[in-house]
Amino acid sequence: MNVMVRGKLRHFRTVDFDAAGNAVVLIEQRLLPHRFQRVWMGNYQETASAIRDMVVRGAGAIGATAAYGLAQGARAFPGKGLPSFERHLDRVHQVLASARPTAVDPVNALVEVRKAMSGGRTVERQQELALEAAFEFGDRNVDECRTIGRLGAHLIGNGMTVLTHCNAGWLAFVDVGTATAPIYQARQEGRDFTVLCDETRPRCQGATLTAWELAQQGVRHAVIADNAAGALMQQGRVDLVIVGTDRVLARTGHVVNKIGTYTKAVLAHRHGVPFYVAAPVSTLDWTTQDWRAIPIEERSQDEVLGAWGATPGGRSRYIRIANPGSPALNPGFDVTPPELVTGIITPAGILKPSELPHTK
Repeated sequence: MNVMVRGKLRHFRTVDFDAAGNAVVLIEQRLLPHRFQRVWMGNYQETASAIRDMVVRGAGAIGATAAYGLAQGARAFPGKGLPSFERHLDRVHQVLASARPTAVDPVNALVEVRKAMSGGRTVERQQELALEAAFEFGDRNVDECRTIGRLGAHLIGNGMTVLTHCNAGWLAFVDVGTATAPIYQARQEGRDFTVLCDETRPRCQGATLTAWELAQQGVRHAVIADNAAGALMQQGRVDLVIVGTDRVLARTGHVVNKIGTYTKAVLAHRHGVPFYVAAPVSTLDWTTQDWRAIPIEERSQDEVLGAWGATPGGRSRYIRIANPGSPALNPGFDVTPPELVTGIITPAGILKPSELPHTK
């Protein structure tokens, strides 16, 4: 998408790769919306840390970052022997896969790159194939998001108010985004509407990232407190909900997304508001059959007990909000059951959860 940087409108991808420097190039999302900055991860350990510490976040974006990270680790191997190269790849794979355990995109991306590499008979050829596969994963992520936008745009009519939760925009993917893709497409087609951005405590990705994105793209929007959504639905002031997802169980239709998504789905169901989930193919989990087996990331208490902001001078600062000495619980994700989901917007069409293919 396009970003205004030093007075000039420029196109950026959330995740990119510098082949000459063997570096993964990311937008430092923790600085947004106050500062736009790109950072270079010099080795796969730094790339894994960027995923874990949320320099980069969002299902497709961390999937692409993991794919590039695997290629980066493969290209850094100095030897020629395939057995030692395979052991090295196993280490790289494990470090990247464990960085964010709830999202399935990184695992799918890593498996895809490893499969592509298996066609090479030398270390050098496998290194080449790794980078080719990583670029292919990123490009396909963008293509699928564009398709989701074309298929979902008709859901948004003139004068509607659309609610979204967290950030499933281009910052959460390589470009375009999933939940935002129909929004951007409908805007491009000339329709006039308003987007409500849940603030999405505790990290406030809706207030900081989605609102920043929509402002950059000229889409009318407003930030609301997470607890305001129910009252606005009750008043008839929300026409549609579109969210992204970090994992969809293909066999059952359960949707894993940022904490608070389940709450919005319950409220939408109670008030008869359509609730849609936008999901690329890489977000489908083809193996897990029981949603209770999904690893739900438990993040730092500090995210709940305080908040990050910017000083008047633009410097980031953390401030404690909660009572001193009080602990917090901080699950990063929740699970929405399929009966609360109106439809899942996929590159293959808008499907009911029960219509998802169970196998690739």
